[in-house]
Amino acid sequence: MNKTDFLLRLKLQKGIGYVKMLRIASQLDTDDVNISAIQSMALPSTLKEASFAALNDQKAERMIYRIKKQCKVLTFFDSLYPEKLRQIYQPPLILFARGDLTLLQRKIITIVGSRLATSYSKIVINNLVPSLVKKHLVIASGLAKGVDGMAHTATLRNNGKTIAVVGNGLNHFYPMSNHGIQEKIVENGLLLSEYLPDTPPRPFRFPERNRILAGLSESVVVTEAKERSGSLITANLALQENRNVYAVPGPITSQLSAGTNKLIEAGADPIINFELKPERFDNSD
Repeated sequence: MNKTDFLLRLKLQKGIGYVKMLRIASQLDTDDVNISAIQSMALPSTLKEASFAALNDQKAERMIYRIKKQCKVLTFFDSLYPEKLRQIYQPPLILFARGDLTLLQRKIITIVGSRLATSYSKIVINNLVPSLVKKHLVIASGLAKGVDGMAHTATLRNNGKTIAVVGNGLNHFYPMSNHGIQEKIVENGLLLSEYLPDTPPRPFRFPERNRILAGLSESVVVTEAKERSGSLITANLALQENRNVYAVPGPITSQLSAGTNKLIEAGADPIINFELKPERFDNSD
């Protein structure tokens, strides 16, 4: 059995979360996973038993066939898996995708911000995105309301390429108001998730999704954000992973600028003219 099918079988097993999967996956030093390979793994007996159960799960074959009919499956061991994402803390072991996987090999910039974003974010994004597209950068975001939707829409309108990383399975549309955008991204970009296709959206999954957005990118841009928000989680993760972080300054009287102003105070580059520092994006393909 190849590694992809074995990892999918592990993911389908009850009681096997990320940490256990990671311990097992770290022992996969062969392309052919079989009984002998599992027996030779330096794992506790409970994890070996879980691995045997996954290997011998007859029901899993039908489910894996269905998954592969619905989407593409990319694992940590595949050549198309982005190198930047490999390097982050707790990289996703499996990604489910619809669209153009080759976008993962290009330079990516993530744009995030408040779900309650004002027209200020829209103006900034509509003026910033065309210059990024001209540099052949891929724009990533999280397909949420507000800034995420604005970033995806502006990229598509300018004939650019965009990646949406979602906090649910690919068979769900969340929020429903972005249904049309999601379908356009599948046609003209890439839709990405670490969750099985039928997994529903849940609040705790969005912070998990944010580490992928930060990990994929060269840089993260935050337009508007409250002092405590998911966008700042993404920005802080980006800082931890040594990515460039840009923030749009705003009035000190605005709650939606409190987060971005704090980022600038902490060392993020302020966006003052719709152009990011060009030397950071030289030779983009």
